[in-house]
Amino acid sequence: MKRLIATIVLLLPLAPLSAYAQKIDCENASSTVEMNFCAEKDFKAADKDLNVAYANAVAFIKERKLDKPYDSASFEEALRVSQRAWLAFRDADCKDLIAQEWSGGTGTAAASLECMTAKTQERTKELKDRYEEH
Repeated sequence: MKRLIATIVLLLPLAPLSAYAQKIDCENASSTVEMNFCAEKDFKAADKDLNVAYANAVAFIKERKLDKPYDSASFEEALRVSQRAWLAFRDADCKDLIAQEWSGGTGTAAASLECMTAKTQERTKELKDRYEEH
């Protein structure tokens, strides 16, 4: 019983946050909290799309759908290395550099997430263009 009460006491403060999150109109976000929430929501959606595009690219390579002969294992490894390098670039550019540009101000998080979303959407399009059947 004590554990149940302790759990309720710990989780109770989170209830208003989820209710508040459901009411945020991202088209008209005006506070820093709202802008950060919406930017994070957009980034999570873009990141999910990127993960799907990457998985599809790996499958495309494994299924040998390119018109030329290749070693799918080394091709897949090259894609993995490229993706990891791209992620490091995106994070350095959008997190580290943006933080410097914003001097750590209140808009830093939203600006960083917006940058990451845009770059993630670009990479998703690139993977789809290169490794999906058209």
